[in-house]
Amino acid sequence: MMDKYKLTEETKVVAGVTVHRIQALKSFGDVAEGDSGGWVESEANLSQEGTCWVCGKAVVFGYAKVFGNAKVSGDARVLGDARVFGDARVFGYAWVCGYAQVYGNACVSGNAQVYGNACVSGNAQVYGNAWVFGKACVYGNAWVYGNAWVYRDASVYGKARVYGAARVFENACVYGNARVYGAARVFENARVFGDAQVYGDAWVSEDARVCGYAWVCGYAWVFENACVSGNAQVYGNACVYGDAQVFRGACVSGDAWVFGNARVYGNARVFGSARVFGSAMVFGDAQVSGNARVFGDAQVYGKACVSGDARVLGDARVFGDARVFGYAEVSGDALVHEGDITSGEYKQ
Repeated sequence: MMDKYKLTEETKVVAGVTVHRIQALKSFGDVAEGDSGGWVESEANLSQEGTCWVCGKAVVFGYAKVFGNAKVSGDARVLGDARVFGDARVFGYAWVCGYAQVYGNACVSGNAQVYGNACVSGNAQVYGNAWVFGKACVYGNAWVYGNAWVYRDASVYGKARVYGAARVFENACVYGNARVYGAARVFENARVFGDAQVYGDAWVSEDARVCGYAWVCGYAWVFENACVSGNAQVYGNACVYGDAQVFRGACVSGDAWVFGNARVYGNARVFGSARVFGSAMVFGDAQVSGNARVFGDAQVYGKACVSGDARVLGDARVFGDARVFGYAEVSGDALVHEGDITSGEYKQ
């Protein structure tokens, strides 16, 4: 079979390596016979089969290889032991190096870098100043762009987007239609999926999950085995951790903490410097704020409000339109469903 290109006598030195301009010996794909291409160190860098091509100022050298129907163009560089194949495209000022692989219909462009043992595949796009490295994988219809980094063993897939100055790393996964952006961090074994968004300076770590249409933003931190789901929002400097769950339309904000086995859901609000922990539950349209504490097996629900330095604990229930505030304490098996309790203790 006739070769499709040859190495010309035109050479230059790139990173201490002499590379040759290539020229097409026959027409194939969108390349016409006689067209000048880009630069390769040797024929080992570009297959003589398929419609793969290197053009423009692009350079392929070292043990790197371009094959299949892949195309490397612009000022791109492919080097090391990297592989670009399938219908993949690498262009702009992008670099693919190390043992990285770019394949399928994937595109790497702009000033992006893919290196280490990273893989970019499917219809994924990595562009802008983004980096994908380590053993990270970006695939499906995912996009990583801006100044984002995806690295170590992290995965971004589905229709997920990671951008801005976001970082996704260790064993974290971002998938579905999820968005991670701003200066957000998703790491360890965390999962962000569905239509969830993590942004600002928020962190999601350990085995935490953020899913559904939930938002975690500001300086919020969701970690350990916590889950934020539904239409819930966690923002400000709030923390959700342990085995806690925040879901449906609930909001946790300010400097509030929800932890242990606590549950905050419905349209409930926990804010200020409030703490909800133990196996406590806050739900309905209830609010817990200020320096209030709800813990043990206590429940606050309906349209009840607990605020100030109040404490609701034990198996107590505060519900209806009740207001517990000041330094009040509701404990034991107490049931409070109307009126105000401002001080002292209320037990039953």
